[in-house]
Amino acid sequence: MSDHIRAIVALGGFAWQVALRLAGASGTPKPRFGHGVVTELGAGVRLLGCYHPSQQNMFTGRLTPTMLDDIFREAKKLAGIE
Repeated sequence: MSDHIRAIVALGGFAWQVALRLAGASGTPKPRFGHGVVTELGAGVRLLGCYHPSQQNMFTGRLTPTMLDDIFREAKKLAGIE
């Protein structure tokens, strides 16, 4: 993983699983996906879970614009950008 990456936002459970696999988390107990879940991938990189911003999730209110803003605000904070 690049030395410049400090935070990754996984948009949906599929992205969460792929990020864990690419980070080499296979064979270890994997943290469960959930909106707002944060886990350490190693080397100071954090993975943040976010519901996928699909029409279904947005229209049903499962994911709101405020929730999406909060996730990216937290990612910026964890990455040392804000």
